[in-house]
Amino acid sequence: MKVKILKRTSNELKIEVEGAGHTLCNLLQKRLLEDENVELASYDIPHPLASNSIIYVCTKGDVKPEEALRKAVERAHQMNKEFSKEFKKALKP
Repeated sequence: MKVKILKRTSNELKIEVEGAGHTLCNLLQKRLLEDENVELASYDIPHPLASNSIIYVCTKGDVKPEEALRKAVERAHQMNKEFSKEFKKALKP
């Protein structure tokens, strides 16, 4: 998976992620929108046959969009760990 910065300002970040589909992008968008410092979070998959996605983040105030995205990734990772733990418990007889 490769990440390419398309646009970066103090409050905006637009990246292209190679190999990311709706599953990852939708998860990140939802986690980003949980952050009160995120004004806008969206993604686009420009062509259905291409596996590259564009993720866009716009933040409020002094919060950098890179930091908001990093925190969203951490929340998604934590959620995955919690789900994995609960799923393993549920599988035990």
